[in-house]
Parts: sequence; structure tokens; C-alpha cells
Amino acid sequence: METYNIFRDMAIIIIFAKLLGILARKCKAPQVVGEIVAGLLIGPFALGLVQQTDFLTQVAEIGVVLLMFSAGLETSLKDLLKTGPVAFLIACAGVAVPLVGGSLLYMGMYGFAPWGSEKFYQAVFIGVIMTATSVSITVESLREMGKLKNKVGAAILNAAIIDDVLGIIVLTFVVGFKNPDSDPGRVIFSTISFFAAAVVAGYVLFRVFRQLDERYPHTRRIPILGLALCFFFAYAAEHYFGIADITGAYVAGIVLCSIRDSGYIEEKMEISSYMLFGPVFFASIGLKTSIGNIDGSILMFSLGFVLVALLCKVTGCGLMARICRFSASDSLKIGVGMMTRGEVALIVAQKGLSVGLLTPVYFTSVILLIIVSSIITPVILKFLYSRDD
Repeated sequence: METYNIFRDMAIIIIFAKLLGILARKCKAPQVVGEIVAGLLIGPFALGLVQQTDFLTQVAEIGVVLLMFSAGLETSLKDLLKTGPVAFLIACAGVAVPLVGGSLLYMGMYGFAPWGSEKFYQAVFIGVIMTATSVSITVESLREMGKLKNKVGAAILNAAIIDDVLGIIVLTFVVGFKNPDSDPGRVIFSTISFFAAAVVAGYVLFRVFRQLDERYPHTRRIPILGLALCFFFAYAAEHYFGIADITGAYVAGIVLCSIRDSGYIEEKMEISSYMLFGPVFFASIGLKTSIGNIDGSILMFSLGFVLVALLCKVTGCGLMARICRFSASDSLKIGVGMMTRGEVALIVAQKGLSVGLLTPVYFTSVILLIIVSSIITPVILKFLYSRDD
């Protein structure tokens, strides 16, 4: 009879996640915030309706893989290749400064650690979480103001695309180095080998999928084969190269992002992700978040985490934009536009939990960052643009 409890748990998760997701959207916050709060509400901390189980953990892992696959599908490879050095430099600064800032924050609060120690990698991973950028809120705000297609809007959008790619690469290296048996040279070799193999295999598979797409346009076989490719890349990344499965899924999405029916594939993936796997993943974040263990130290860390994460994006991206000869006003807009965090930050945090680089109590800091950045970024952007009028 215990086997059938999974159906009850799934029903509870989906109902609460969707209801609170809708409520969050009405409050002008990202829907994922409501789904995370749903996990907190139905989990052991509050109502105790659902307990974290191995089954839910596995479903959530499928959810995160599908989310990263969709993120890859939404990437514009043409824009990525045409962004040029300016967007690349802004993205590099948007990754490097938060990476260093987050690491120093952790070490400043919990003590400096020698290179290669467990504590050192935990500190670096805090910085890795800060590198993620989610510009969906920024894009919507710029679109409302009619500023999305100008020079600043294009810089933010293109830099954010590169930012995510660089963040995934950094995550790959940190997770690889964390293994106590890892050899730095071997980790670097494995990472380079994965991306080299991905380029070669990806080009071949892109040609194959393009032929299939031309022969069987807008048919279900294309999304089905695309999903199979996503799962195989996720498996191959972990099994053969020791790379995070989400990296493989993201690369699979990029392989298919340029075929004619990439939007159709993403649309079909969205059905499964939106209805089932996505809510379970985000609710599982809430289920695993340990609010009961929060003390003064964790609260102070969370406040510092939010402040450092926001300031590092503004200073890193804004200063680089200024160096690249944007005006002071436009540089500030670019820095503010890159502040928002969302799904990718949660995905990175989830991966840190699974490999032992993060404890559940720090999910509170990540959730707080997503809420704060999602609320204040549109407000500040509108204020900055209003000064130009």
C-alpha cells in the first residue's frame, strides 16, 4: 500500500505548487518562488503533508535536466556567435566578480580555508551560485518600456546568454575538483574532452536532426528524439567525463537550438516540465530547505549573500560596460539588468547539495536572493530610464 503514497504526494505537490505559483505571479514575483514556498508549506517544516523520498528526488532530477535542456533550446546560437567581444567581456566580469565575492563572503564569515580543502570548495561554490543570471524579469521590464531592442537591451540579453554558458563551465570545474581523488590535470582534461566531444558529436547530430526536421517537419518524432538526446547527453556527461548531468542536458539543447523546429521541441518539453517535473523540482527545493535550523549566523549570512550577489553583478558588469565605452548611465543600467537570479541559481544550488558542496539551510539564502532581485530589478530599471526622459 505504501507504493501508492507517491500518487498522493504528487497530487499534493502539483496542486499546492500551481496555486502558490499563480499567487506569486499575481504579486509580480516569479512563479518559481510560489512553487518553492509550496514545498516549504507542505514539507516537514510546516504542514508535514509530504516527505522527501528517493522517488521525489529522482523525479526532481529529471525536472532539472529538462529545465536545462529547455534553456539550451532557448539559446540563440546566432546571437551568441555574433555578440562579439563586448558582451563576452561583460559576461566574464559578471561571472568573475560574483565568484570571487561569494567565496570571500563565505570565508570571511566562516574562516579562510587552504586551497583544495573541503571548506575551500564550499566557499567557491557559494560564488558559483552567485554567477547565475536570469534576465526573464529584466527582459519583460525592458519590453514594457520599449527598450529591449536598443544597445543596452541587446548588451544585457547577449551577455546573459554567455553568462549562463560560462557559469555552467565554472560549475563543471568546481564539481570536478571537489572529488578528493581528483587530479587537477585530469579534471581539466576531462572537461576539455567533454566540450570537444560535444562540439564534434553535436555538429554531426545537428546535421542529422536538420535532415529529419526537413523530412518530417513539425512531427512528434522530432521532440521525442530530442528528449532522448537530452537524456543521453546528461548520462554521457556524468558517466564518461565526470561532468554534471545538467551540463550535458544544456549542451543537448544548444545542439538543437538552431534547427527549424527547435521552438516546437521546446513547446513539447514545456508541457512535461510545466505540468509535472518542474513543479516537483521547485517544490523539492522547499521540501529540503531547512528553515528550522536557521540561527543568527545563517540569517546574517543570507543578508550578506543577497547584498554581495547584487552588488557584484552591478559592479562587475557595470564597470566592464564602462570600460567598453558605454556611458555611465547605460553602464549602470546594464549592471542592474544583470542582477536578477532565477532557475539557474536554484539548479546550481541543487547540484551543490547532491555532491556535498552545500547544505540545505543555505537554500534559504538562494531563495531570498531570487525574491529580492526579482522585485527590485524592475523598479530600479524603471527609475533609471525615467531619469532619461
